[in-house]
Amino acid sequence: MLDKVSIKIVDNIIKKLPAYASDGSAGLDLHAAISSAIDLLPQETVLISTGIAIYIKDKNYAATILPRSGLGHKKGIVLGNLIGLIDSDYQGELMISCWNRSNSSYQIQPLERIAQIIFLKIEHPKFELVDDFISTERGKKGFGSSGKK
Repeated sequence: MLDKVSIKIVDNIIKKLPAYASDGSAGLDLHAAISSAIDLLPQETVLISTGIAIYIKDKNYAATILPRSGLGHKKGIVLGNLIGLIDSDYQGELMISCWNRSNSSYQIQPLERIAQIIFLKIEHPKFELVDDFISTERGKKGFGSSGKK
């Protein structure tokens, strides 16, 4: 179980640590560590500072940065890389690639919640080289083979 993650504030605009919004929240909101608003034009992608760095330490865990559901659905603001993976040994500042996939400009405000971070258990299996697989009903059937076509 991941009990603690080291965190440091790397930009003084950030005054408090990320926190869970409710008891059932899976993710912690990440804020834009910017001093003035950024106009994000349609189809534009910008890299935005979060003002924090983390160090997970335990190689059996990683973090993922995800878009905020409402911001993505209502305003079209999602991650430029779709999902961000933070390895356990990364210690640099967390940055958010914000992509405006809508047809309207969007203004990102200082300290606005722009993404969320969650922590996941990671398995490290070893590969076992085989000549062939044990046959299954699905076999090599690909996209759409198990449902509507």
